[in-house]
Amino acid sequence: MYLFPEYERLSLEIEENKKIAETDTSLKEMAEEEIIKLEESRSSLLSQMESIIKEEEASMSEPKEMILEVRAGAGGDEAAIFARELAEMYMRYVEKNDWSWKPIDESESELGGYKEASFEIKGKGAYSRLKYEMGVHRVQRVPATEKSGRVHTSTASVAVLPIIENVKVDIPESDIEMQFSCAGGKGGQNVNKVETAVRVFHKPTGIMVRCTSERSQLKNREKALSILASKVAELEREKEEKKLSSERKSQIGTGDRSEKIRTYNFPQNRITDHRIKESWHNIPGIMLGDLDPIVDSIIQVEKGEKEAGKEETVD
Repeated sequence: MYLFPEYERLSLEIEENKKIAETDTSLKEMAEEEIIKLEESRSSLLSQMESIIKEEEASMSEPKEMILEVRAGAGGDEAAIFARELAEMYMRYVEKNDWSWKPIDESESELGGYKEASFEIKGKGAYSRLKYEMGVHRVQRVPATEKSGRVHTSTASVAVLPIIENVKVDIPESDIEMQFSCAGGKGGQNVNKVETAVRVFHKPTGIMVRCTSERSQLKNREKALSILASKVAELEREKEEKKLSSERKSQIGTGDRSEKIRTYNFPQNRITDHRIKESWHNIPGIMLGDLDPIVDSIIQVEKGEKEAGKEETVD
């Protein structure tokens, strides 16, 4: 049971009683008493919702595994190439931290970029640091295919999804469409002849998950359903968090994938994170996985915002 429908119902009743109190003198006293009761109930419900979100944040702070997805945005082939470079940057960062990296599904462009790709990452601290990468990444540079030397702007989006073992999402079978196909790509003849790849489509939300990483259809099916459950749960969490956005001070670590978070300006050797308005001049090193300076700066800003928020609450 979700708490927000009840929260919205109480808010509606409060507004209705306020109108009654303003327009009907005979019912004013009764309406005002009802408003007090409803506001107490709504306040209690708000506390419950905040508590639930805090518990979820605590449980998600160190999940055992996560899914990182990259998707080409505006810019055609150059966007796909940039999406692949971002994926390789994260792979190198994962290797530097001794975490594990495993492709789940990869859809390549004609020039070897990524139209979209997803990867499984496991390791202590991986999610708590990589969660800040979610959003739209913009690149400004002269593409290899550009003959006139003109600078192009392209984008790629990154999504970061924690996989929580105890996540409980009831998804009716009638809401799911499942297709099986040959995985294709690397892996020998077996991969190309046996229908091991699984594609799961969630009709109510439009979420689609494809898994090709395992050798058996059953394992790919289980992984795809696990990722789907986490995506549906994450979608609900995002909805609830947006409802409470006015109550929460820091949003850096919970931005959505449609928000432009960073620009990679190659001609000027500058990377700018727009959320904290800070720049770095080491694109080659950062693209080789030296992400710590950026992540550390974001964490420091978020920490400062949270502390400032606590002080305001106390005041």
